[in-house]
Amino acid sequence: MIYDAGHYDVIVIGSGHAGVEAANSAVKRGAKTLMLTLNLDMIAFMPCNPSIGGPAKGVVVREIDALGGLMGKVIDKTYIQMRMLNTRKGPAVRALRAQADKPLYVQEMKHQLELLDDLTIRQAMVEKLIVEDGVCQGVITETKAAYYAKSVIITTGTFMRGSVILGDISYQSGPNNQRPSVKLSENLEELGFKLVRFKTGTPPRVNSKTIDYTKTEIQPGDENPSHFSYETKEQLIEQIPCWLTYTNENTHQLIDDNLNLSPMYSGMIKGTGPRYCPSIEDKVVRFHDKPRHQIFLEPEGRKTEEVYVQGLSTSLPEFVQEKMVRTIDGLEKAEIMRSGYAIEYDAVVPTQLWPTLEVKNISGLFTAGQINGTSGYEEAAGQGLMAGINAAAHALELETLILDRSQAYIGVLIDDLVTKGTSEPYRLLTSRAEYRLLLRHDNADLRLTEIGYQIGLVDQSRYQVFQEKLTLIKEEQERLKKATIKPSEALNEVLKQVGGSSLKEPIKALDFMKRPEVDYQIINQFAPAPIEKPADVIEQIEIQAKYQGYIEKSMQQVERMKKMEEKSIPENIDYDAITGIATEAKHRLKKVQPLSVGQASRISGVNPADISILLVYIEQGQIAKTI
Repeated sequence: MIYDAGHYDVIVIGSGHAGVEAANSAVKRGAKTLMLTLNLDMIAFMPCNPSIGGPAKGVVVREIDALGGLMGKVIDKTYIQMRMLNTRKGPAVRALRAQADKPLYVQEMKHQLELLDDLTIRQAMVEKLIVEDGVCQGVITETKAAYYAKSVIITTGTFMRGSVILGDISYQSGPNNQRPSVKLSENLEELGFKLVRFKTGTPPRVNSKTIDYTKTEIQPGDENPSHFSYETKEQLIEQIPCWLTYTNENTHQLIDDNLNLSPMYSGMIKGTGPRYCPSIEDKVVRFHDKPRHQIFLEPEGRKTEEVYVQGLSTSLPEFVQEKMVRTIDGLEKAEIMRSGYAIEYDAVVPTQLWPTLEVKNISGLFTAGQINGTSGYEEAAGQGLMAGINAAAHALELETLILDRSQAYIGVLIDDLVTKGTSEPYRLLTSRAEYRLLLRHDNADLRLTEIGYQIGLVDQSRYQVFQEKLTLIKEEQERLKKATIKPSEALNEVLKQVGGSSLKEPIKALDFMKRPEVDYQIINQFAPAPIEKPADVIEQIEIQAKYQGYIEKSMQQVERMKKMEEKSIPENIDYDAITGIATEAKHRLKKVQPLSVGQASRISGVNPADISILLVYIEQGQIAKTI
C-alpha cells in the first residue's frame, strides 16, 4: 500500500557528485529539499579515479565554487596532493588537479549536506515517478513511500540498470557492488524516454605494501599548493606523492594473447565506452605501434593501503589481470585488492532536455550527471549545480539560470549535451570551448560570483571579499596606466637577466607589462605600489595586461554570437513550412527545439545556409502556426 511520506519543493534522486550539488544549490535558493540515496555511506563516492580536476575539469570545479557549490571546498579539505598542470603554457590551459582522500571526501561531503537546515536525507530506492498530465509530482520508493514535490531531479549516475562485467561473468550491479536501479529505468521507458546504453570501467587496486617504488618515478605535489575554493585559506602541508611507471612489451603481448577473453572483443559488452578514457586492451589494439603506456600509481587515501592503478582500466578475467599487473615495473609482486571491471548502464539521450536541464515533455522533471551521458565527477557536479538552481526556480517561481558558452565551461558542457547530444560518454575538453581564453582557471570568480550572489548561493560575507578584490584590481590597473617606467642602468640590467631587450624610451607601466619577460615584480621594483597586493590580484593584473589583445578579440566574437543568441525562435514555429531549409536540418531542428538562432546554428546537420533562411523567416514575421 502506497502511503504519503511527505511534501517538498524539490526531490533529488541520488547522492553522487551531481546529487550533492543539486541538493545544496536547491536549498540555498530557498527550496525545502529531500535527497533520496541508495546508501548513506556512498554520498559523493568516487567509484573510479581518486582525483578531482585536470584540464577543463579543474576550471569547472572553480566555476562550481564561484557559484556557491561544494566540490571545491570539500576537496580542499580532503586532498592528499595538489598540482597545477600545464604551468609552462598559457593561462587558458592551466588546470589544477587534486588527488583525493576518497573515504575522507565522502565523510566531509556527507557532513556538509547534513548541516543544511532545509535538506532531508533519506536512504531509499526510488522505483517510479509520479507523473500526471505531463507534470512530475513526486516519486514512489520500493517501500511504497510516496514523496511529493514541485520539482524532481534524477541524478542516478551509472546505477540505472547497471551491469558489471568481468571476463565472462556479468551480473546486475551498480559501481562498487552497490544495488542497481532497475525499475526506475523501466519507468522512464514507460514515460517515453529514449535511453542509450553506455559503458565505463575501472582498473585494479593494489596493496601499496607490495609495490617496489624504487622502480617507479616519483610525482610529488606542488611545494606551494593552490586551491579550488576561493574561500580556502589554510594549506594541507603534508602531501602524499603519486608514482609513474609504464606498460611494456610483455604487458602488451599478454593482452594480445588473451583478447579472446576480453568482454570488449567477445561481444559481451554492448554499450559504448568513452573514447578519451579507453581500457588498456583498447589502447594496445588501437595504438599497436606504441611500445609502452603511462601508468600512474595513485594512493586512495591517508589511512588506506589501496593504490589506484591509473591507466590500466580493464575487464579482462581476474587471472589475466593478476599476470598483467605483474609485468609492469614496480608491480612484479603487487597484490590486487580489487579487480578492474567494466560497467554498462542506461543514460538519457540529452537532446530531450531544455538548457535548464528540465525534461521537455515532463514539466518539473530534471536530470543531471552521468544519466545525461557524461563521464567524470566534475561534469556531473556542474550539471547538478545547475539542475538544483533551476529545479528550485521551477518550484518557487524564481528566475531560471542558463550559462552561455562565453560565461563558463559549465555552459559549454550543457549546451553541447542538449544541442548536439552525445554518442559516447561525454568528456569536457578545452578544445570544446571556443572562448577558452575567457574561461580560465584564474578568473572563474570574476565571471560567476556576481551571478552566484544574485541567485542566493553566495553569502554576503563572501561577496564582500569578492568586491574588495575587484576594487584592488581596478585601482592598481588605474595606477599602472598612469605610472611611468623610465630607462635606467638598473632596469636594463634586470631586463638582460630575464632575456629581454633594453628599454630606451619611457613607457607606461601597464604597457610595459605586456612584454612577455616583464612580470609584476619587475614593475613594482621600478614603480612601487603604495601597499602590497594579494597574489590573486597580481595574477589578474598580469594576465589581463599580457593577453589584452587576445581577450578583446574573443570578446568581439562573443558580442557577435550574442546577437544570434538574442534572436529567439518562437515556440509555435513550424519548420516544415519553411521552404529552402534542408530536410535533415528540419528533422534536427524539430528534435532539439532550439530556443535561439545561436543554439540552432550549433546543431549537427544544420548548415549556415539553413540558418540564413531561418533568420529571414523569423525577421519577416512569417511564423507558421502549428496545427
